[in-house]
Amino acid sequence: MARNYGSVERTERLAPNLVRVVMGGDGLERFTPTEFTDQYVNALFIPDGAPYSVPFDVEAARALGFAQSPKGRRLTVRSWDAAARRLTLDVVTHGEAGYAGAWAGRARPGDLLQMLGPSGDYRPDPDADWHLWAGDESALAAIAASLEAVPAGKSGVALIVVDGEDHEIPLASPGDVEVRWLHRDSVETPASLLPDAIAGLDWPAGRADVFVHGEAGEVRAVRRHLLAERAVDPNRVSISPYWRRHHTDEKWREIKKEWLAEQAQDVAPDQAAGRP
Repeated sequence: MARNYGSVERTERLAPNLVRVVMGGDGLERFTPTEFTDQYVNALFIPDGAPYSVPFDVEAARALGFAQSPKGRRLTVRSWDAAARRLTLDVVTHGEAGYAGAWAGRARPGDLLQMLGPSGDYRPDPDADWHLWAGDESALAAIAASLEAVPAGKSGVALIVVDGEDHEIPLASPGDVEVRWLHRDSVETPASLLPDAIAGLDWPAGRADVFVHGEAGEVRAVRRHLLAERAVDPNRVSISPYWRRHHTDEKWREIKKEWLAEQAQDVAPDQAAGRP
């Protein structure tokens, strides 16, 4: 993957916990976008006290040991302006918690951020009969970019979990897409919002193009329902957990591989194929 670094040009708070960071500069001259609407960069955040600054040699920095090595965090590309060589990232913030959100919350013009990538693997299938997107703030940039890539005349539903009404942001699509916002502050058990909404969804006829990303427990419940109850083809969906409730990024990274292996066993192959 190509190594790139951007210089912050401006920031904008889109919602109470969502910051847009727009970057440009000579460090993005080699940035080569993918075709995917969920494309992401692996942003490299420098720990306090580390003896290097952007731009830096990644392998040399990693050789310094865990405490001083750059901390990689995946950030979805909201948009890339090829003519202006300008990269836009929409970053979820949680005060000073974590690396990515804390950086975005205090980013100022001229700040530099090094990154690897981009990479990705999803784009709305133009041959699908209809589209389903589901997730939370962590998947919002990918969902927004995907909605913009849906051809006119194609239908779809986007189910997005946020804290409340003031966390909603404008979304647009050339297609006939219904956006449904699900508010955590309106229910006693927010973790059930997305699974319940999917289970209660009127399921149109034809093949669905499915994208579900967000909190691990919620994504797992949705995946189980889609494969076992809706007979969705597991080979034609994009379903992945971005984060896990009550876990730091580092703790989630430690257990994610094992967690995914357990999730894969939730639905037997014959159930996933839609057979009784």
